[in-house]
Amino acid sequence: MTPAAATSGSSANSPAQPVFWYGVPHGYVKLDLDPPRERLEEVVRELNGLPTEQRAQASQVLQFYAGMVTALKAQNVHMCAVGYHPDDDGTVVTSTLTISTVPASGNQGKLVIASLAGTAADDPDTGMRPLELPCGLGYLAEEKKRTVAPGKDPAGSEGPLRGDVWQGTVAVTSSGTPDIIVVQMVTPALHLADVYRDILLGVSRTLTFTDPTKPSPATDEPRAGAAEAAVRNDFG
Repeated sequence: MTPAAATSGSSANSPAQPVFWYGVPHGYVKLDLDPPRERLEEVVRELNGLPTEQRAQASQVLQFYAGMVTALKAQNVHMCAVGYHPDDDGTVVTSTLTISTVPASGNQGKLVIASLAGTAADDPDTGMRPLELPCGLGYLAEEKKRTVAPGKDPAGSEGPLRGDVWQGTVAVTSSGTPDIIVVQMVTPALHLADVYRDILLGVSRTLTFTDPTKPSPATDEPRAGAAEAAVRNDFG
């Protein structure tokens, strides 16, 4: 796993500061949710140099990317990564991993999590179960649902194309932040739900509010590899 940090908001007088750290599994490519202006201008110049037909297609892709980034940032998503892994039949399966924060009213994040974890423990039929993580108390929720899928319906239906996905969600909080941290995994590979659940839990176990790159007070040795060692990716 590759360690990464989520940052707080920033301003001219107050630069962004990391508020928690997490591991990114092998096989996942992070989307740039805050691309520099220079890079966007470069992409636009390259797009304008394409032939007319290709320019129209590339423009649609760029608009889709911009809309997706805007939507993700509006939901306080700190990280979005797309996974590509080989399946047993030689095909490639995909998944999407996101880490976001949800503000808790009155800084009551720990109470909210404790209440939901208690509900999960008392009533397992809710689809949730309590979760003890190194960074604090949380819960795991998972479901299979039908949702809008990219592409056009080959049957020629006027409605949007739909598909089934497995969705797993881990929510946790700690004294290190007033927000609730939400780690979510979504994949259309329903037959690999157990595998993706393990990856989701593995990422959740790497969550920490202590900078893993700083020397440990006890050993005075750097912990740069702590996130990688916290979980073994099932895909190898």
